[in-house]
This record gives sequence, structure tokens and C-alpha cells, in this order.
Amino acid sequence: MHVIRALARLSRPLHLLFAALTYALGAGIARYLGTPTQMTVLALGMMGVVLAQASMGLLGAVFRSPLAPLLENETREQRGMVRSGALYASVGALSAMGVMGMIMHRVGSLSVSSILCLGLSLLVILLFAVPPVRAMDRGFEELLLAIQIAYLVPSIGFLLQAGSYHRLLNACIVALTFLLFATLVALEFPTYADDLEHERLTLLTRVGWENALRVHHVLVAAAYLLLALTAVSGFSFALLSPAFLTIPFAILQVYWLRNIGLGARPIWNLLRANAVSIFGLTAYFLALSFWLR
Repeated sequence: MHVIRALARLSRPLHLLFAALTYALGAGIARYLGTPTQMTVLALGMMGVVLAQASMGLLGAVFRSPLAPLLENETREQRGMVRSGALYASVGALSAMGVMGMIMHRVGSLSVSSILCLGLSLLVILLFAVPPVRAMDRGFEELLLAIQIAYLVPSIGFLLQAGSYHRLLNACIVALTFLLFATLVALEFPTYADDLEHERLTLLTRVGWENALRVHHVLVAAAYLLLALTAVSGFSFALLSPAFLTIPFAILQVYWLRNIGLGARPIWNLLRANAVSIFGLTAYFLALSFWLR
């Protein structure tokens, strides 16, 4: 049971939820644009992206330094068991994805664009977790996670249904990529002091917290600005307006982080919950809007 619980935690359930939401958004945009939804392909694709996202987290644990703990209060024996379990689980997940890909190819749902996007997703997973690159140890974890979850996953959801890109998809997922990147930056602040003490290389320790604050604020503003420009450039404002319901959360987050930068006492649990809500609710509201129209 210890290994199962550890694997569930290392697969990063929050990232799995985000991937499911953005995949549903991509498929919803295809449906809104008039493409009939292939339910079998929709279900296979959803399982595939969730397994891919789980393998991203599990492979990160597999190739972590043998001396680095995977979980709190673990023994050396437990660490070895968890690492082996993560390896088998990640290989199994990637193999299952290959089988799903072959099934979708048989039913003719894989276009050249969708195959390229699936290949890029696999490449990002490998660059993220596997040596010699292993970007998660070089301060680029947040960037690759944002690209994978907020750009490639919804692209896969869309391309499996529609076959080729559309500018509405691109505008929505670029904005979401900015927003997820900002969310992941905000989630790094509670562990910043510990990361510095143990010399862990993250985006914050690489660029410094002052620069990270500026990056966060610019990304949040750019995300909502891009959605606003999309809404007034030929698409229905009512279609994208639910995304703007999260603006108060974004303003609150910018305000909190600014005060923390000025020396105010942080309430990390509230900051984490607010950061997760900004991206999660924005992706959910957009997906719901496209599926209901």
C-alpha cells in the first residue's frame, strides 16, 4: 500500500486534473467549430493524455538522484521500492499510450498534425524527466509543464477531432499557457527558502524572487489581455467571457505576492489554493462554455 500511495502522489494528481480539463477544452473547441465529436477517440485520447501526464511525474521520480528522498520519512528500502514501482508504472503508461495510438490510427483519427503534436508531447516528457537534459533539475520545470499541460494537451484534444489547427484554439491555449506558467511560478514561492538552503535549482532560485514576481505579473496580464483581444476580434464575447470570472482571483494573487515582496507575512495555504483556482477555474469555465454552445 505504501508504494501505491507513493505512486499516486508522485504522479501529481493536480497536474492530471489540469490535463483532463485542457484536453476537454481542446475537444470542446473542435465541437464548437462544427466538427462531430468521435466519442471513442475522445475517450481514448483522454486516457492517453492522463497516462502521459502521470508518466511525466513518475519518470521525474525514477531519474532523481538516488540520495534525494522521494517522500517524507521514507526508509532506503521504501525509496528503492517506490523508484522501481515508478519505473514499471511509467513504462506501462507509455506502452498503453502506444496501444491507444495504434487503435486511433486504425480508425483513421490521426492526422499528420496530431501525430506531430503527440510526438512533441512525448519529447517534452523525455526532456522534462530523463537525463541528460532533465529540465526539471535545471530550473525549467515550470516552463515545460506549462507547455505540456496548457498547450500540447488541448492541441491533442482538438487535433484528434478536427485534424488541423484553428486560430481560436491557438489564442485560447496560448493564454492558458501564460496563466499556468504564472500559477506554477506562484506555487514555487512557499518552498523558495528551502530550495535556496538545499541548493535546488528552480525558476525562482535561477532568476531570483524579484524577477520571478515581475514575470508572474506580466504573464497574468498577458493571459487575460490575449483572451480579451480574441473575444473582440471576430468571436463571440459571451463565448470567452466566463474566463474573466477568475480576474478577481488573479488580482488578489498579484496583490498578495506584491505584499510578500514588500515583507508582509505570507499565508501560503491561501496562496496555493488561490493560484490553483485561477488556472483550474479558467480552464473549466472555458471548456464548459465551448461544450454548451
